[in-house]
Amino acid sequence: MKNGSVGGKPIDIGIDENGRIASAVSGDEIDLPATTIFPGYIDVHNHGANGIDVNTADADSLIGIGEFLAKHGVTAWLPTLVPDSDENYRRVINAIDEVMERQEDLPAARILGVHYEGVFANEKMCGALRPEFFKKFTGTELNELPRLKNGIHMTTFAPEIDGGVELAGELTRQGWIASIGHTHAPVQTLDAAFDGGARHVTHFFNAMSGIHHRDIGVAGWTLANRDVTFDIIADGQHVAESMLAMVCRTKTPDKVSLISDSVAPTGLGDGEFELWGEKIKVMNGITQNERGSIAGSVITMNDAVKRMRRLGFSDIEVAKMASGNPAKLLRTDREMGSMDVGKRADIAAVDINGEVVLTLIGGRIVYRKD
Repeated sequence: MKNGSVGGKPIDIGIDENGRIASAVSGDEIDLPATTIFPGYIDVHNHGANGIDVNTADADSLIGIGEFLAKHGVTAWLPTLVPDSDENYRRVINAIDEVMERQEDLPAARILGVHYEGVFANEKMCGALRPEFFKKFTGTELNELPRLKNGIHMTTFAPEIDGGVELAGELTRQGWIASIGHTHAPVQTLDAAFDGGARHVTHFFNAMSGIHHRDIGVAGWTLANRDVTFDIIADGQHVAESMLAMVCRTKTPDKVSLISDSVAPTGLGDGEFELWGEKIKVMNGITQNERGSIAGSVITMNDAVKRMRRLGFSDIEVAKMASGNPAKLLRTDREMGSMDVGKRADIAAVDINGEVVLTLIGGRIVYRKD
């Protein structure tokens, strides 16, 4: 791969026979003048796209989402489940297992695991989630959730629910990624969850208590604790652009992950859609359900990347937020998330307008713009 640039510096990238980044270019070359090269984006919070909802998807549908994502620079993702019946959880988990067993040669973003969002959430901070499927934690509920045969398990939970602090410790002991969200937990409870191993916060500012100068809330606690990371929806709607830029600078790009939080209508334009048992509207790129809540986003990870670049973040900073930090969160940063020699050749190339023109997964071209 020749003539691209990283951080404004010209770069040639070599890919070895195992689909990993090598120290020198050899073999066939891909000429990409006037492009910027990013590590492939990693989306840890994605409910679907192109008319497909993760909660209703089968294996082929999940692959369809992955193909859509690959066209927008995503090379790895976590299908994200909203609260649902255990029966449906089992069905989707089986479908994810099937995809993970056969995805290596597919032209689709690779599934790395599953993200259960809000199974253990606070009903008063439900957002667009369905509280009738929420669970408390009495000691057995985590073990009852369907598990993948292999893969990453992440969950967003509210530490103030019954058993929530104990849940943080149990998630950590079982190797889950414990992320705080859909919550208005007080600082003392947040500190206890942190001590239990919860070190990340889901879609910062959204579905959580905000900042007051005498009550810092979940948002203030997140900013104040240097060892807590967060992810954020950079669509300009979930968080105003000026606030988006400020908090990402305050936390520093080393501690922020971009997410899409995309839902099934992503890629379909404005209109009315069925989602999670109710109708939602998409107008001017903004989602709204029948209760008046924002119901996820309709952006891609590349849309988030373009916005952050426009807000003045450097390409190196954006690469951390879209790739490096999500890989660290998922504990896969030895394999992906940057273009260091020896890592997977998962790469997204964008043109001068910020549009994805090429996506490589494991050194294979899975998308090339005509």
